Amino acid sequence: MNTKKLALGTNIYCIPPMIINSLQLAKNNVTQSNHSFKPSSPSHLATNLIKSYCQKGLIKEARTLFDEMPVRDVVAWTAMISGYTDTHYHTNAWSLFFDMLKSDVVPNEYTLSNVLKACKAMNYVAYGGLVHGLVMKLGFQKSIFIENALLDMYASCCVDMENACLVFGDIERKNAVSWTAMIAGYTHRGDGHNALRVFREMLLEKEELNPYSVSIAVRACASIGYLDSGKQIHAAVTKSGLEFNLPVMNSIIDMYCRCDCLSEAYLCFNEMPEKDLITWNTLISGYERSDPSESLHIYSKMESEGFCPNCFTFTSVMAACSNLAVLNCGQQIHGGIIRRGLDKNLALSNSLIDMYAKCGNIADSCKIFRELTDRNLVTWTSMMIAYGAHGNGVEAVELFDEMVRSGIIPDRIVFMAVLSACSHAGLVDQGLSYFSSMVGYYNIAPDQETYGCVVDLLGRAGRVEEAYQLILNMPFKPDESVWGALLGACKAHRLSNLGKLAARKVLDLTHLRPNKIGAYVMLSNIYAAEGKWVESAKMRKLIRKMGNKKEAGLSWIQVKDDVHSFVVGDKMHPHIEMVYKVSELLIWNMKKGDDVIELDCVIHDLDEGT
Repeated sequence: MNTKKLALGTNIYCIPPMIINSLQLAKNNVTQSNHSFKPSSPSHLATNLIKSYCQKGLIKEARTLFDEMPVRDVVAWTAMISGYTDTHYHTNAWSLFFDMLKSDVVPNEYTLSNVLKACKAMNYVAYGGLVHGLVMKLGFQKSIFIENALLDMYASCCVDMENACLVFGDIERKNAVSWTAMIAGYTHRGDGHNALRVFREMLLEKEELNPYSVSIAVRACASIGYLDSGKQIHAAVTKSGLEFNLPVMNSIIDMYCRCDCLSEAYLCFNEMPEKDLITWNTLISGYERSDPSESLHIYSKMESEGFCPNCFTFTSVMAACSNLAVLNCGQQIHGGIIRRGLDKNLALSNSLIDMYAKCGNIADSCKIFRELTDRNLVTWTSMMIAYGAHGNGVEAVELFDEMVRSGIIPDRIVFMAVLSACSHAGLVDQGLSYFSSMVGYYNIAPDQETYGCVVDLLGRAGRVEEAYQLILNMPFKPDESVWGALLGACKAHRLSNLGKLAARKVLDLTHLRPNKIGAYVMLSNIYAAEGKWVESAKMRKLIRKMGNKKEAGLSWIQVKDDVHSFVVGDKMHPHIEMVYKVSELLIWNMKKGDDVIELDCVIHDLDEGT
């Protein structure tokens, strides 16, 4: 074997600990034994060295040594295949496995389990099926290593869980890996119900809880909003002593955040003796959706404790800035991204485009977009939405055409963005043309939201009857968002008859849902505007019976480093008297300038607050 090539290489590596330990053990055996020392064969030593190289990530050196071995047994082949699999060179692992078979070396169960792992990583279920056939031929189908590897491969690569269930059913002695593979397979497909069913079966079989199965089961609870099941698993975690396991607790915090139980999430967070970046990111992301101010506070606390934010952190924090429309804070976050050298990250650039647009700075959104050398569909969509939100419909249309010319194929979300931009800019015919090309040229079937955009497009332009005819000709039953768009158009153009029809359609679909109380208020307003006070009173009585109120309007502004929020009827702000004086001055100027203030669709009801 030519070992000089390795020795004369440009890089000199330390002798791996495995080899040093083997030599030391051999030396001790010689000194402590009267028997003659029998050294290991060169093939055995080379295989150990290959394993050591692979563990250190020196895969090229391992392959060089493997190729120079004059005799390679199944252990050597398996070591090299395992090395490729562990270092994510899955195609090389598969190719080497074929070379092994052509060399008439019979694989063992460890070889096959590693090859199945490579098939899973490549998402090649056909290759996995070939290996399954070889497993049957060699009689390894009762090996737990092979069974679990087959189960994991089928659960990850197949379109459904049918094959995985067949393998799982044939396993006589299921272990934790078997159960976890099944739970993960269902969870990754979004089937949280079956994932929890398998988890319950696992507990009934007296299988001991392990961090992997628990983390995935908690994720299944979060995916389907099963808070009670999540709490039960949390209790089982505490009882089994897994509450100090970091990945498990991270999953539980995420579950509470996704189920809008932020107080429970924060309590778990504070009780954790150890936290990592994932812990902080999970809590920041959870609060970003419901309480963006607190999300920014947690981010500040994270940095003060010495944690370095990553791309995921910045994405969540920028979303919080967008929700609050705090430009100054967003600019500071942008500076932190540049200082850490993350400004070339495409996902962050997309978030920055969105953040600046929502904070009212469309110029910086455009600047970031134009400076990007690499753009994906999300980049184009973000910029189109930004233009549309600022009323720059012409620019949004031009951007859409530029995107198509660049070779990017639009999807349904892009079309919704350009339709919305056309709607706000009054480009009705242009918007209808895009809708036709979406259906006819790109073969994208419009959904409820898309139809809602087209109804809004027509309604804003006063073509309300045309919008109504479009609804009647929809290929499926319109939902509340479509009728809601028509209702808004009817209100804007004072079409009471059609407005009442749209309002009743919304009410029929929402069926007294408290979060849709606005439809009742709008219908009551229409009756009041017509002078039909009896019908209006009936609507208001229904609202009172629901025991709910329409969500109060909220606005906020940033003054220096403070965010000041104002609610309708607010009396608590320290400068509220000055605010009302300015408001009265504005109303006086509006009246002086002959501006018409619409009062016919306003219900003054101090008791109900609607």
